[in-house]
Amino acid sequence: MFSETDTSVTSSEDLTAEEAALDEIQDKNLALEEVIINQYAQKVIDFSSQYGSDTSISYTAYNITGRPSKFPDYGDFPETFAMRTYGPWWDIAPSTMRELQPSNIQDIPIHDFIVVEFEEFVIPHAISIYETYNPGAIVKIWAFFSTTDTWHCLWSSYPDPDVEKWPRKFAPEIKRIPLPTKILRLEFNHVFLDYFTEIDGIELTGRKCDVRDVSDSATRRSKKGPIQRKLESVQFKLRQIENHTDILKDFLANDLGNFMKEAGLVPEEIEDNTPQITLKDLPCEILFKILSYLDLVSIFRTAQVCRKLYDVATDPFLYQEINLKPYWHSACDELLATLTKRATLLKKLDLSWCGLFHVITPSVFKEFVRNCCKNLTHLRLNSCKFINAGCMEIVGSVCVNLRELCLRNYTKPPSVLNFHCLKNLRCLERLDLFRTQIDSDLLLMTLRYNPALKHLNLGICSATVNMDDVAIQISRYNRSMVSIDMWKSHYLSSVGLLALSQCHDLEEVDFGWCLREEASPGESLKILLKSCPRLKKVFLAAIRGINDRDLENITEFCPNLEQLDLMGVLGITYDMCYKILSKCHKLKVLDLSFCDQIDELQIALWRDVFGVSIKRNFEPLFTSFSLN
Repeated sequence: MFSETDTSVTSSEDLTAEEAALDEIQDKNLALEEVIINQYAQKVIDFSSQYGSDTSISYTAYNITGRPSKFPDYGDFPETFAMRTYGPWWDIAPSTMRELQPSNIQDIPIHDFIVVEFEEFVIPHAISIYETYNPGAIVKIWAFFSTTDTWHCLWSSYPDPDVEKWPRKFAPEIKRIPLPTKILRLEFNHVFLDYFTEIDGIELTGRKCDVRDVSDSATRRSKKGPIQRKLESVQFKLRQIENHTDILKDFLANDLGNFMKEAGLVPEEIEDNTPQITLKDLPCEILFKILSYLDLVSIFRTAQVCRKLYDVATDPFLYQEINLKPYWHSACDELLATLTKRATLLKKLDLSWCGLFHVITPSVFKEFVRNCCKNLTHLRLNSCKFINAGCMEIVGSVCVNLRELCLRNYTKPPSVLNFHCLKNLRCLERLDLFRTQIDSDLLLMTLRYNPALKHLNLGICSATVNMDDVAIQISRYNRSMVSIDMWKSHYLSSVGLLALSQCHDLEEVDFGWCLREEASPGESLKILLKSCPRLKKVFLAAIRGINDRDLENITEFCPNLEQLDLMGVLGITYDMCYKILSKCHKLKVLDLSFCDQIDELQIALWRDVFGVSIKRNFEPLFTSFSLN
């Protein structure tokens, strides 16, 4: 089911076949005037995360379009594109989620992505990314070729922990593929980032070409089957026969053995007459155990070896946990249709990032859910473009045993997506609605019907949702809550903090950019911290009214604190910072960006003395001349 292009690096025979098919196109282009153009991203098609909210222009994905506005300056600029996370801290927080089907995890884990579109189709020669803050997180660059409806990885590398903190025009050597594109995808790994990375623009350099000619050639190439393309790649000559309709039959009967040897697909003959144990000799139980360690692509390929391995590789027990996020570029209707026949015992499913450009249709997804998802307990559909109201209705009516539901990045109004299906769920332990529009009454109903809920993410949630109402509902029905994320949400006040103090098992809270309606949280923050001694992560970014007296409670009531974000808390003093570092012995990371009363020299000294990763943004003191 998976082709060779399902891996992150396109196979050499595929590229050879494409180049051969495009020879005539290149001959035509040689007769034309060769035009090399440089262009900047014109449109953002999709992304997994952004630091800014949709109602703001600061740190949003849209800032990556157009000509760079800050490069070659270095520093923290709101006019650039930044993502929500950095470093390893989110992976060790109480709210972290383990990846489903770990055997599918790639050598380079991908944390975030962004897909952009340019104005003109070009055959890509070079790609330049303008990084203006904490560079080094880009690990893969993909291009979508509409003439073949395929993605190809043009460049990939492990994240570089030693990149100099300086503005960088990152232009890696890309793979040359003679097909036109105007859509690129950047993928990020944040593990070595000291702080947020920021990007000011993307430039695509390439040769203009006639897309219609390439489309015609690609159509002709598609008529060649995989056997014929493989024969061409190893320059194997078929026996000449008169009846061309029997050419495949004759090849299998007379030439297959020689072809396998020339292609290096069979081992050299072994003179030892000792009987060799093959896979066919192993019991099915052992074969099943071996296959359980394989990734999905390898399982599919194993099924093509022989009948016995096919029977083992299609056993429904191998498909109880499926993660298609690493195969976002290959997941399509045909793959889901095949899995529909195999994954009848499915319990955990991750389709995040899949379905761009309508390669997965709602009808096929709904059929898959009807046939395979009755026993589903975990469902992740983050940034899935094919999801509509019908899909959500099927999920709500079939997947009634869900314990985890992740629906990130759905900014359409609730009436379009019809989240009313959530009213059927009664077993939820995790609900992730980051940057998702949801009706307030429906959310409150969901909280009421799911008393076992432990993790709730409402970051950049609907502006119509009142977080005080949410907090009060949690205090009534969800007191076993472990983590709550209300980052950049609305209408949270001391009333909400007091209500959440009823959740004594809390280990993580994110109130960043909340509490903007009040001058100070007052005693409510103290009561919350005192009532929740298990807190490990407390984010209070940009809460202007917090002062030293409020923060004094952290040193007294948070003995297990590991992560503390005080970015933009203007009232914090040197003495209180020192007290927090001295008293919170488990503290690992502290964000003091935009805390004007703390100087850089003191922060450097604290890093050495306490061994805490103290974060501090870099604000440029001057603007250099633009190079553009």
